[in-house]
Amino acid sequence: MQTPTFTSTAPRSFASRLTLAAAVLVSLCTASVQAATPSELLQGYTAQAGVAAVAARGQQFFTTTHGKEWSCSTCHGAVPTAAGKHAATGKSITALAPAANAERFTDAAKTEKWFRRNCNDVVGRECTAAEKADVLSWLLTQKP
Repeated sequence: MQTPTFTSTAPRSFASRLTLAAAVLVSLCTASVQAATPSELLQGYTAQAGVAAVAARGQQFFTTTHGKEWSCSTCHGAVPTAAGKHAATGKSITALAPAANAERFTDAAKTEKWFRRNCNDVVGRECTAAEKADVLSWLLTQKP
């Protein structure tokens, strides 16, 4: 006895649609993990640090050198609601404060990538969760 062969495209079509739906669902879930608000990121850094963020300490960190040639404000400018300019390349940098640039601090992975790069340039190491929380808390107080 032979096993019947199905030539209908209906099961494949349904399977294809199911696979596509699953891919879309995974994509949406992944995007929602990465999406964030500046306040959510601040809460995460504060929780990691185990201490409350202090905006004044963030401003001091942002505008002070830490044993290397640059401070954060060297490129981002002393007024983070305005555009900055990269010290080495001269490339324009959009405003860092979330109130002046709605794109800032809305993607956790991107935020971490830039903190890692910039902290290495400014401090010579990765910033601590407390330093990130302090800087972000200060940036959230800045209005255009």
